[in-house]
Amino acid sequence: MRKKALISNRREAQEYQTESSGMFFKVKNVLCEKKSAFQRIEIIENDFFGRVLFLDGLVQTTERDEFFYHEMLVHPALACIRRPEKVLIIGGGDGGALREVLKYPVKKAWLVEIDQEVIKACAKYFPWLNGALSDPRAELAIADGFDFIQTTTEKFDVIIVDSSDPVGPSAILHARKFFLKLKQALKPEGVIVAQAGSQILHLQEHRQKATFLKRMFGIARFYCSPVPTYPVGTWCYTFLSDQIDPLTVRKLRIPPGLKYYNSDIHSSSFSLPVFFEKALTRPR
Repeated sequence: MRKKALISNRREAQEYQTESSGMFFKVKNVLCEKKSAFQRIEIIENDFFGRVLFLDGLVQTTERDEFFYHEMLVHPALACIRRPEKVLIIGGGDGGALREVLKYPVKKAWLVEIDQEVIKACAKYFPWLNGALSDPRAELAIADGFDFIQTTTEKFDVIIVDSSDPVGPSAILHARKFFLKLKQALKPEGVIVAQAGSQILHLQEHRQKATFLKRMFGIARFYCSPVPTYPVGTWCYTFLSDQIDPLTVRKLRIPPGLKYYNSDIHSSSFSLPVFFEKALTRPR
């Protein structure tokens, strides 16, 4: 499982993604080092990947490849909704998901992030966050996502869960109780999308999640995409709805100017490899 990265002598950052393999980044500059009430926040500069955000030593986003993750987290859901008005994002303090949501004519988008220090650091070093937060349709809430979803009275067209990996402290954001609360805050024709973790490293967690999600929602599909700097390079997401099937939507409403996502990617991302499909359907 992923181990915390070490910035050795401020020259190299290493993240062990398994016991015997991982990624390293030559450090051109250390831009930010701070410890918040929740985690260690570090931002470095690398010649190839640009600025790289680490939380508790784990890669969260890089300037070079963030579009793979943020576009695939947001657009498969939003492109399926005819007139999305209210969108909730839980996590995602780097602002990439919010930036993508605001490419649609939504009326309001909430960004719920527990750690204000992440917002401050990313606003300084990842300019897209400032641009997104300055949009009058955006509302920032510094709050625990689990607490927020239990107390909100809003009903959302789309809920996006941009959490950490499905292990450790973030495991609650991948649990059945949390998804029940999400469903209660969703409009009947709405969609929930959530990052689900590594295709290979989190197979057991995917199987457990598939078991209860298929009982909870009329449509529960996993889909995958590459994210070069995430563990083993292929990342998984869940698409959940009671009325919208992403594979039968007649017209995808895709905003212009994207770098990765398009209608062909949309369809193909729901085609799962044999080993993964077996893991999701194998009896417990």
